[in-house]
Amino acid sequence: MPARLAEILALKKRTAFSLFAPSLFALLFLFAASSFAQIATHSPGWVVLPVDEYRTLHAKAYPIERDPEPPPVEATLTRVDYDLRIDTELASGRASLTVDVLRDGWVRVPVPAGLLVREARLDGKLVSLVPGVSGKAGGQLSALLSHSGRAVLLLEIAIPVASSTGEESITLPSTASGVTRASVQLPRQGVDVRLSGGFLSEKSESGAESKWIAYGRGNEALTFAWRRKTEDHRATQPLRMRGSLTQLLGLGEDSTSINAEVNLEITQGAARVAKIQLPDKVTINQVLGAMVADWEVKANELSVTFLEPVEQNARFVVTGETRSPREGQIDIPVLRLLNTERETGGLAVEVLGAGEIKDLKSEGLDSADATDLGEMVSSRQSPSLAAFRFRAGDAKLSRSLSLKVTRYTPQAVLMANVSEARYQVLISNEGKTLVQARYAVRNNQRNFLKITLPPGAMLWSASLAGKPVRPGQSPDGSLLLPLDKARAGEEAPEFAVEVIYLSRGTAWNDKGQFRLALPALDLPVSRTGLLVYHPPLFKVTSEQGAFRTAPYENPVSSALSTPAASGTGGGVFAASTSSPAPAPSLSDTDGKDDSKLRRSQVATEALLDKFRADSLTGKRAGILPIRVSFPAFGPSLYLVSELTGENQAPSAGLTYQHEKKVGGK
Repeated sequence: MPARLAEILALKKRTAFSLFAPSLFALLFLFAASSFAQIATHSPGWVVLPVDEYRTLHAKAYPIERDPEPPPVEATLTRVDYDLRIDTELASGRASLTVDVLRDGWVRVPVPAGLLVREARLDGKLVSLVPGVSGKAGGQLSALLSHSGRAVLLLEIAIPVASSTGEESITLPSTASGVTRASVQLPRQGVDVRLSGGFLSEKSESGAESKWIAYGRGNEALTFAWRRKTEDHRATQPLRMRGSLTQLLGLGEDSTSINAEVNLEITQGAARVAKIQLPDKVTINQVLGAMVADWEVKANELSVTFLEPVEQNARFVVTGETRSPREGQIDIPVLRLLNTERETGGLAVEVLGAGEIKDLKSEGLDSADATDLGEMVSSRQSPSLAAFRFRAGDAKLSRSLSLKVTRYTPQAVLMANVSEARYQVLISNEGKTLVQARYAVRNNQRNFLKITLPPGAMLWSASLAGKPVRPGQSPDGSLLLPLDKARAGEEAPEFAVEVIYLSRGTAWNDKGQFRLALPALDLPVSRTGLLVYHPPLFKVTSEQGAFRTAPYENPVSSALSTPAASGTGGGVFAASTSSPAPAPSLSDTDGKDDSKLRRSQVATEALLDKFRADSLTGKRAGILPIRVSFPAFGPSLYLVSELTGENQAPSAGLTYQHEKKVGGK
C-alpha cells in the first residue's frame, strides 16, 4: 500500500492540472481515503464515521448564529400631547407625538385621524406627510421615519368648534397611544365645562381666560363641551319649607322614650339649619341623618345643622327621653317644627309593659289608625297604643295631649292562638280542589294572621268574624288577614277567620293516591277537623299520617259552631254541621243509581266551574272583597288531628279507587 501511495503522489506531480484538475484530484482523494479506511480496520487508534454523522457533530460543535427576530411592530405611538387655544370657530395649537421606532429603515407612523395639520416638524426640520396605503385608512396622513429610536413629531393643527343649543364643544380623535394629555385655553370666564372620554385633572381661571387640563383614555375620543355658567339665585331667596314630624313615645315604668322622624321639603331657597321646639325636661340623645353635620340643644330648641344647604328634601331621626310618672295622669311632651309654612305628621303613645291607656284628652289632634303614621308606628306590637294625626290648619295651632295610665300585675298570657281549625274540601276527579278553611282565633297582641296557601292555589274569598275583608300580601306571597285585639286586662274572645281557595292537581285514574295539602299558619293550632267531599264514583280511604279517621263531630269552638251564611241560588248548598251521610256503594245500586251518580259528578264539576266564573267576574268588576259560599256535595270522609305547630303545612294522604258495577250490570 505505501508503494501505491507513492505512485499516486508521483502521478500528481507529473500531471499538469487543466480545467478538470479539481475533479481528478477529488477522485484521487476518495481513492486514497478508501485505502486508508482499509488500513484503519487493521490499525488501532482510528475512528471511522459516516459523512452524515460527521456533519451532525460538526453542526453541534460549531452552531450557525441566527439573525434576531424582527419586532412585532415597526413603530409605536407612545404619547400624544395637545396644547390648544380656542378662538371663535377654531381651536388651534400644537400636537406633540412621541414615537418609538423599533427597526431601521423607512417606517410609516399614522397621524391621528380628523386633525387639520398645517405643518409638521421633526428635530426642527419640516417633514412631509403622505397619505396612507390605499385600501387601508387611505384618507389618513402618515409620517415616514428612517431611523430607529425615539422621535418627537410636532404638528401645527386646527380643530373646528361645534355649537348646539347654547353649548360649544371640540373633539380630539382617539389614538393608540398609551398617554393622551390635552391642555385647552378659552379666552372667557364664567363657563361650565363637561368632559367625556377622559377625566378633568385641573381647571383654573386667571385674568380673562379659563384653562383646562385633561387626560384621555387613548382608545376613546376626548370631548370638551362648555356653556355659559348660569347663576343660581336659589341660595339668596327667602326660605320656604314644609315639614312632617311623626313622634312615638313609649311610656315605661322608669322613663319615657321619644323617637321622632322628621321629613323636610324645601319649596324656595336653601335650608342650612332645621329647628325643633322641645318641651321642658326633654333630653335629646342623638340625631341621625345622611345630611346631618351637627346638632345642638339650647333654650328648649334643637338646632340641626346640615352638611351643605338643602335645596329639595332632607330626612333625619331624633331620639331622646324624659321623666314621667309610672301611672296616673300624664302630660305627653309634643315636639314641634319651627320655621315651616305647614306641619303634618302625627303622634303615637304606647304603654311599655302591662298597662292600659285611659281618659284621653287632646287639643289640635285627631284620632288616627297606627298604620296612618308610617312604618315606625305600624310596626309596634304594643297591647295598648293610641295614635293621633296633627289637625290641619295654622302651623302655630296649639297641640297638647294628656292621658291616664293604669298598670297591671304582669302575667304570662298567650299573644294569639288558633284553638280549632275546620276544613271542608270538595274534590273532583279532574284534580280540582275547593277548600274552605275556618279558624277560631283568640288574640291579644297580634295585628295580622299570616296564611300561606299551597303552591298554585287561587284565593276566592276571605272574611273576619263573618264580614268580608281584603287580605294583604307579605313579601313572600303569603296572605295577611287583620285580627281583632282584646282590650288590656280582659280575656280575648274567640272569633272566626275564613278563607276559600281553589287549587288544581292531576286528574284521577281508576286508582291511585292523592296528597291533600292544607295552608300553613304562623300560629299554633290546637285541634283540626277535615271534612273531605269526594267524587261519588270513587271509594276513598285515608292513609296513616298526621290525620286519622273519626266519626263526624260538630266544632267545639263557639266561633265555628254557626255555619257561614251561604247563597240560596244557583244550586249552592250551605255547609251542614250535622254528621254527613255515608256514601252509597255502587255494588248495591243498579244501572239507574249509577246514572244518577254520574249526573251528580257532572253537577259537581258544574258547581266548581260556576264558582270559578263568579269569582273571576267579581274580580274583573272590582267588587272586592267578596263572599263565596262553600258547596257541600257528595259522599264525605272526616279526619282529625291535634297540635299543629306554627308555620307547618298539614297534609292528608288519600287512596282512591274507581268502583265498578257488579255482575256486569
